[in-house]
Amino acid sequence: MAKNTPIGPGTRVTLRFTLALTSGDIVDSTGDTAATFVVGDGNLLPGFEQAMYGMLAEASARLLIPASQAFGEHLEANMQRLRRGQFPVNMVLTEGLMMSFADKADSELPGVINKIQGDSIEVDFNHPLAGKDLIFEVDIVEVEQITNEIIRVSE
Repeated sequence: MAKNTPIGPGTRVTLRFTLALTSGDIVDSTGDTAATFVVGDGNLLPGFEQAMYGMLAEASARLLIPASQAFGEHLEANMQRLRRGQFPVNMVLTEGLMMSFADKADSELPGVINKIQGDSIEVDFNHPLAGKDLIFEVDIVEVEQITNEIIRVSE
């Protein structure tokens, strides 16, 4: 197996990683176990994949992924006010409670109760890591070319 295949479209990548906040708090990690994904399969956000483009097997890096390339910016539009009557009567609501809501298409949408003011409940539908820059520490174990896909630039 060639060790000179760079990460890019059409590659399968085996790696170990740790994802941390810039404060150093660890958010996710593969630990000593390697994980495998195909570039573009949706298992990693495009910003994380693109940060690794060009890396080779046995390479390591500590990459700063800005919020805009990670889980996006924290958007005020994703903060919604709901009435207490929209929740089950016997449900105990507390600030910080994460719960699942159904959107207009009946898909599951996680939200966190941000603030309770009387009958008004503020729910944050932003991803919990939205607005946060992240440190992506990665060790590339193996890179394998599996298709002849090339990078296409849209005009």
